[in-house]
Formats: sequence, structure tokens, C-alpha cells
Amino acid sequence: MIDLTNCLRLVKHMMNHELQLDRMFQALADGHRRAIVERLTHGPRSVSDLAEPLPISLPAVMQHLAVLEGCGLVTSEKRGRVRKCRLSPEALARAEGWITARRRFVEHQLSGLAKFLTDEAQGEATDE
Repeated sequence: MIDLTNCLRLVKHMMNHELQLDRMFQALADGHRRAIVERLTHGPRSVSDLAEPLPISLPAVMQHLAVLEGCGLVTSEKRGRVRKCRLSPEALARAEGWITARRRFVEHQLSGLAKFLTDEAQGEATDE
């Protein structure tokens, strides 16, 4: 017998996971946010450090950080008057896992096509 409660829990988890991925990829669609993520790959940074090289205002940087935090890519904590931001490796791993799964599928399809074409070429060579 199927446990409906567990099925509903699983569906809810899957939908939440998809929503998190949607929000993450939407966040990364913006060049300023990708620049912030790139800077954070070198370690935690203060908001003012992150804002310095960007051609936008500090409030705009804070809005971009809020989007990155909202999707889980960035975490921050305030120490005194300074807010330090850092990347969340777990969130990056979720995005990487999704991309890797699709890459493996495409590679499998392409290797199947390559094998088919090789077999066809060998078959034509033996016919001659």
C-alpha cells in the first residue's frame, strides 16, 4: 500500500528543491551578482569590499546580496558595524549537481551516437 503522507512529503520536497534551483539560476542571471559571487570565491568579504569595484551604489549592492542570500548562495553575519558575506558551498553543490546530471546525460547520448556512427562506418568499409 502506498503511504500518501510520505508521497506528499516527497513531492513537496522536490517542488521546493526545484524552486530553490529556479531562484538560484535567476540570481546568477545578473552580471553584478555573478561578479559578487566571483569575488566571494576568494573568501569572505565585507559589503563595502564587494561594492568597491562595482559601478553601482552601495544600496544596490545590498539589494543584490539580499537576492543571493534569498536563494541560499550567500550567507552573511554582522560583527559590530561590518557585515561579512561568504559563499554557501552547499548551494553551489546543488547547482553543480543539477548541471552535472544534465551534462552526463548529454555525454551518454553523444557517446551512443559516436558508437553508432563508428559502427556504421565500419559496416560500410566491410561492404566495399
